[in-house]
Amino acid sequence: MTFLVIYSPLCYTDLVFSDDVFEKEGKERIGLGTAGLITFHFAHHYGAQLQAYATMRAVEQLGTSCEVIDYRLPHTTGTNQIFKKGFSPRVFVQNLHTAIHKDAFMTRFQRFEDFVSQELHLSEAQYESVEQLSQCPPVYDTYISGSDQIWSPSVFADGRLDPAFFLTFAQKGRKISYASSFGGTPIQEEMRGELAEYLSSFDAVSARERQAQSLLEEILQRPVPLVVDPTLLLDGKDWAELAVAPSRTGPYILCYFISDYSDLLPYLEQVKGMTGYPVVQLAGTRRPVKNVDEVIFDAGPKEFLGLFQNAAYVLTNSFHGTAFAIQFEKPFYTAVSPKERLHPEQSRTFHLLEIGGITDRLTGLPVVAKPDCPIDYGAVRKRLDAQRAASIVYLGNALLDRDSGAEANLIPPVPKTSEAREIKLAGVLNCTGCFACAAACPMGCITMKPDQEGFLRPDIGESCMRCGKCMEACPVLMKQTSDHMVKGVYAAWTTDADVRAESTSGGVFTALAKEVLKEGGVVFGAAFDQAFCVRHVAVEEENGLSRLRGAKYVQSDLGNVFLQVKEKLEEGRQVLFSGTPCQTAGLLQFLKTPYDNLLVCDLVCHGVPSPAVWEEFRKKLQEERHRKLMAVSFRSKEDGWNNAKFSAEFAGKVYYIEPLMETPYGRGFGMALFLRPSCYRCPFASLDRKADLTLGDFWGVSKEALPPEAQLEAGISLVLTHTEKGQAAFEAIEETTPRVERPLEEAIAGNPRLVSSVELPGGRGAFFHDFATLPYGETEKKWLSLPSWPYRMAAKILGPGVKQKIRKLLKK
Repeated sequence: MTFLVIYSPLCYTDLVFSDDVFEKEGKERIGLGTAGLITFHFAHHYGAQLQAYATMRAVEQLGTSCEVIDYRLPHTTGTNQIFKKGFSPRVFVQNLHTAIHKDAFMTRFQRFEDFVSQELHLSEAQYESVEQLSQCPPVYDTYISGSDQIWSPSVFADGRLDPAFFLTFAQKGRKISYASSFGGTPIQEEMRGELAEYLSSFDAVSARERQAQSLLEEILQRPVPLVVDPTLLLDGKDWAELAVAPSRTGPYILCYFISDYSDLLPYLEQVKGMTGYPVVQLAGTRRPVKNVDEVIFDAGPKEFLGLFQNAAYVLTNSFHGTAFAIQFEKPFYTAVSPKERLHPEQSRTFHLLEIGGITDRLTGLPVVAKPDCPIDYGAVRKRLDAQRAASIVYLGNALLDRDSGAEANLIPPVPKTSEAREIKLAGVLNCTGCFACAAACPMGCITMKPDQEGFLRPDIGESCMRCGKCMEACPVLMKQTSDHMVKGVYAAWTTDADVRAESTSGGVFTALAKEVLKEGGVVFGAAFDQAFCVRHVAVEEENGLSRLRGAKYVQSDLGNVFLQVKEKLEEGRQVLFSGTPCQTAGLLQFLKTPYDNLLVCDLVCHGVPSPAVWEEFRKKLQEERHRKLMAVSFRSKEDGWNNAKFSAEFAGKVYYIEPLMETPYGRGFGMALFLRPSCYRCPFASLDRKADLTLGDFWGVSKEALPPEAQLEAGISLVLTHTEKGQAAFEAIEETTPRVERPLEEAIAGNPRLVSSVELPGGRGAFFHDFATLPYGETEKKWLSLPSWPYRMAAKILGPGVKQKIRKLLKK
C-alpha cells in the first residue's frame, strides 16, 4: 500500500490515498530524497525486526528511498547466539534446553538472519560503534531515529544513552525520530541534560508511549506527537503478503508469552474448554504452558506472522503479539508485563487497546470481556485507521520539512462547548469508590454500581447536565497537598476495659466519639447491617457506638452519608467522621468549606477488600453450618491483641473461630489478593493526610516505653495528630486515655501503610477471573487454602529474600 499525503494549509484535513487512487488519478508519488533509518533491526526478536521493516516500508510508501543503517553493537548482537555464555545455573539450564532442541533453534537463527538480509534494505557499510559511524558516516537527506527501545539506557552494556541512536554522526541533513522509546527505564536527573543536548539538533521528535511523551515534552518544552508503533503503519493485508503459513492445519489457540503469564492461564483454560481447539505455543519464554499440544521453537519473523494470521484465538502478553492479533482481527486476550501491572494504563499495550476501544481484552482490569464476546473489528478498524493516518501525517510532515507539531496525538479529545464540560471521572484503576462524585451531583444522576469484582463505581445517568461538580468533588482528580503533616505520635489506650476489649486496638476512637456525643454531636463510621454488609452509619447515642467498634476488612458502602454529614454541620452540630484515607479525602473535597465543628479521623489502611468476596465467604460459612450468621469479629482479642482471631457466631451458639490469617478470607486479605485496584497505587498513603487524626494498631511499639498498666496484650492504639483541632480533641480525652509519645520512625516501621501502598500481587487478575467464572468453593480451594505442612515449615525457615530468589529461578 502506497500513500500520497495531501496537506491542507487551511484546516486539519490531511488526506491519505492508496495505490488504487494513484492508478485512477494518474498521480505521481512525491519524491522526498533519501533517508537512513537507525534502529534495532539486527536483534533476533520478532518485534525488533518487524518494526524496522515497517518503518522502512512506511517511509518508502511516502516516496522516499530508505535504507536501514547497518549498526550492530557487539554486546547486543551477542544475544542472538544460540548458546549463551556464562556459568550461572540459569545459563546452564537454558543451554541444556537449547542442545535438546538444537535443530529447531538453528533454523530459527537462520530465519532471522535471512529476514534481515532479504527483506531490509541495508546500508552498504556495517558499523559496530558510534566512532565508526562518525569516521565514515552514511549520507542521506534525512536521518530517522527509529522505534524500539533505542533510547533506553538499560539496553546497553554501560547503562548509558547511545549517541548513535541520537544521530550524532550525521554531519548534515534533517534529523527526525519516529516512535523512539525509553522502554520502561526511568531517565535519571543526571541524564536529562545529556538527553536535552542530543535532542536539541532534531527537527522533529515523536514518542510511542505516554510516559516518553511526557518526558520529552518536559525536556523540549514543546508538544511531542504520540504516534503508533511502526508495525501499525502497515495493515493486515501488508503483513499477510509477508507471512508464511504454519504446517499445522485446522483451528488452534496460539499462545505467545514473553514473561510471567499467570494472569492469562485461567482465560486459556476457559477458551480451550469453550472451543476444544489444540494449544500451540510460540516459544517466547521457554517455560511450556500446561497441557500444550505443540511448542514451536523454529519460527522466524515470517513464520511468526503466519502463526498469528492462521490462529483461531490468541493469548499473549507481548505488545507486538497484541498488535498482530488486532492486525489479523483475531479474538484475543492480552496482559501487560509484571513491571507494568501496577500502572497498566501507562503501558503501550493499554494505549493500543484504548485506540481500538477494546481495553476489555486486557486481563487484570476490573472489566474483562467474556471469551465468547465478539470483537467489533469494523469499529476497531476505523479507529485504528484514523490513528494510522495521523501518524503517517506526522512522518510525512517530518520528511517534507513541514511543521510536525502535534498532528499525530492519539485519542482525539471529545469536542467541548462553552455550556457543557466533558465529564471524565477517575479511571477504573484509580477510582477509590468514595461516593464524593455521587454526593456532589445536583441532579442525583450518579449511582454507585458494583463492577465485575464487586467494587462500587459511579454510573452517570442520562439526566447529567455536564456541570462538572462531580469532577470537582473527586479527591483523585483534585488532589491537593496540605500542611497536615504529623504534629504528634502517641501510643494510647482507654481505661474502659470493656470498650478496649471490644475494640480492635486500644479503644481511642470510642473515647473521641463519646466526647462528641456529649456535646450533642453525631458520629459517622462503618458498621455491619443485618445482612453483615458494611455500611457507614450515623450514631447519636452512646449505646450505638458498639456498632462502630472493631475492624471491618471490607470496603464500606457510604450511601448518602456525605450529604448527612453536611446537613448536621449546617445545623451547627459537632460531627466526628471516621473512614479510610480515601473516604476522608472524598468527604473534605465534597465539602470544600472547612468546618470548625467537623473532626475527621482516618485509619492506617492496608487496603479495602471486595464486598463481593466477603459476601461469598460469609455465605459459604453459613451453608457449611446450615445456620444463620449472628455476629462477626475480624479481630477478636480473646487470646490477646497479638493473637487476634476471626470469630463468627451462628444461630444456636455455634462458633467458627480461627486465627484470621488461617481463614481463607484472612489469607486473601493478607496477600492483598482481592483489594480494590486503587489500593495498590493509593495517593493517600502518605504522611500528608487530610484528616485531623490518624488511628491504627501501634504494631512494633516499644514494650519498654510503656508503663505496666498499659497492658500491651489488651491492645495499643497508634494516634497521629495532624492539625491543631486534632491535637485539641486528643488532649480533651487525656483523663480516660493514657498515652506515651513515641518517635514517628517507630510508628512507620510497624505500620508501613502510613507511607506506602500495599504491593500488587501477581495473581490478582487470575483470582478475579476464577471468582467470576467458578463456584466460590473452587476458587477458595484454589487460591485461599492453607499450603501443605512442609511448605509452611519451609516458609518459616526461609527468609523472604531466599523465597523470592527461588520463585524467580522456578519461573525461568
